[in-house]
Amino acid sequence: MQPVFEKLINETSNIVLDKSQEIKLAVTCLLSGGHLLIEDVPGVGKTTLVQTLAKLSGLETKRIQFTVDLLPADILGGQVYNSRDHKFEFHQGPLFTQMVLADELNRASPRTQGALLQAMEENQISLDGKNWPLPEPFFVIATQNPHQQMGTFPLPESQLDRFLMSLELNYASKKTEIELFRSKDSRDKITTLNSILSSAQFVQFKKQVSDVTVSEIIAIYVSDLLDKSRGLKNGSVPLSTRAGIALIKAGKAWAFIEGRNYLKPEDIQAVAISVLSHRLGGNHGRKSGREWAKELLRETSVPI
Repeated sequence: MQPVFEKLINETSNIVLDKSQEIKLAVTCLLSGGHLLIEDVPGVGKTTLVQTLAKLSGLETKRIQFTVDLLPADILGGQVYNSRDHKFEFHQGPLFTQMVLADELNRASPRTQGALLQAMEENQISLDGKNWPLPEPFFVIATQNPHQQMGTFPLPESQLDRFLMSLELNYASKKTEIELFRSKDSRDKITTLNSILSSAQFVQFKKQVSDVTVSEIIAIYVSDLLDKSRGLKNGSVPLSTRAGIALIKAGKAWAFIEGRNYLKPEDIQAVAISVLSHRLGGNHGRKSGREWAKELLRETSVPI
């Protein structure tokens, strides 16, 4: 593994205990230039993970708490009349930052969800006939509560597809919980962290990820996975071409972290469940999608 990413993952693991694999997948998603969805019950460390990664990555971050009465203008910003100059001026909303933590995204109305997801797709917002570019890099890490909880608005399948990867953190082990109870508040620890990367370095690494080579054998393997998903009779959502592109992007970032400039089947398998589970699961939920992703990997021949 490249030393800089090993250090990033290790330092994050000192704050978010016992989640090194999930942390590596989150870093993979960011290096891919994709957006990350974390679905789990409240209180398992979702916000702490995002705040720690933002601090160590040297990225400017803002948190938006999504609620049912949140309006699109509350996140995008809006035109405000300046009486002194007799003109309207655009005031940026909290979306104008490098890393956005969209907390409990599925508690917002579909209209506000749609405003965020449009910005994620286009890296800009459109308001009153003008386009306003978002910062570079621009990442959204959204958390959502399980869809069966009260007061949630499930994301449509087309909007779930905007997220490159999804994760679950799950409950900490008994040993880890005891360690947490005895240690300092994680929020205090985060304030003492120093950045490992600058945002300029992060952008440079993203560009290098795009140069990772994809052989024909790997491209055929990913195509086979998509084909197989379209024949499954288990209720899963068939995978689109965009899902295949996402799989390649995430695999390239995983290979780059490992210090390679070419993809192996193992890279695809390492990221496949995180890339495919929310797409296959749709509104059945990520847990069902994860099982379907495992089934898909089992039933698709791996190139040698």
